[in-house]
Amino acid sequence: MKAFIINRYSKADKLQFTELPEPVVKENEVLVQIHSAGVNQLDAKIKSGDFKLLLPYKFPLVLGHDVAGIVTKVGAKVSRFKVGDAVFARPADYSIGTFAEYIAINEKDIALKPKNISMEEAASIPLVALTVWQAFIEKANLKKGQKVFIQAGAGGVGTIAIQLAKHLGATVATTTSSTNFDLVKSLGADVIIDYKKDDFEKILQDYDVVLNSQDGETLEKSLKVLKPGGKVISISGPPDVSFAKEAGLSWLMKLVLFFLSNKVKRKAKQLNVGYSFLFMKADGKQLGEISSLIEKGAIRPVIDTIFSFEQTNEALSYVESGRSKGKVVVKIK
Repeated sequence: MKAFIINRYSKADKLQFTELPEPVVKENEVLVQIHSAGVNQLDAKIKSGDFKLLLPYKFPLVLGHDVAGIVTKVGAKVSRFKVGDAVFARPADYSIGTFAEYIAINEKDIALKPKNISMEEAASIPLVALTVWQAFIEKANLKKGQKVFIQAGAGGVGTIAIQLAKHLGATVATTTSSTNFDLVKSLGADVIIDYKKDDFEKILQDYDVVLNSQDGETLEKSLKVLKPGGKVISISGPPDVSFAKEAGLSWLMKLVLFFLSNKVKRKAKQLNVGYSFLFMKADGKQLGEISSLIEKGAIRPVIDTIFSFEQTNEALSYVESGRSKGKVVVKIK
């Protein structure tokens, strides 16, 4: 099969286009012929080595964390899927590799593709939607009538986060540039702040939840918009000790992450608010719930650009630039 690989961590190196053996399917896995793959900041960060201590991958490595395609083989113990099923998934860590023609994925990480969207649209969904689901439903327990602040509302995570928060009955504030006001408003944003002109921390107050996806300075400002007992859930760091325990990291890494997150944890405690880091996990059951919301029209995919398979490097560069509205997708078949 054709695939894009890296042989070392590097910011400057391009992905290499090469031939690899087709994956061998284990008893709990299905083989998916990939039609489309979503492109994420996570791919760029893994490529440049930002996560090498948290996720030590072996080389050669095929990147890619989002997939939509057709099941072509099933393992001996697979019970939920059959050959010919249209599926989508965020493969689990250490089993990624969607910048390729085929991938083997554990059946527990897969869901049937929503019937009312294309393969390209389906490939844009898994990583960002699971991130938002796990932030709002698992960590924040977001309720009807609560207020949530979502940073970068026009981005890949932001566009889905606004829609899920509205579906859950929350009031949504977001930041974006003035050119994206119409987009985020169409997704359901109630309060829209131009981050180039206004300081959100001077406008927002008494919020229940903040979804932080930006830098440390923005994170510190975000703590101040929360009501007592409110929560910041950060997907951009710093990782904390709870994450280290969940990920089964060594005592040394737990110590490192304690010091990395200590400053923000202390500030949160002083303000009587909570801080937690989220690194989303693959979950086919949750993806199935998200699929039904898409089929009901509660969530719609937002795609900026679809690149050809041969343009995978360009797609990754575009995502790294931070200019995309919604998601960037590579069409493989």
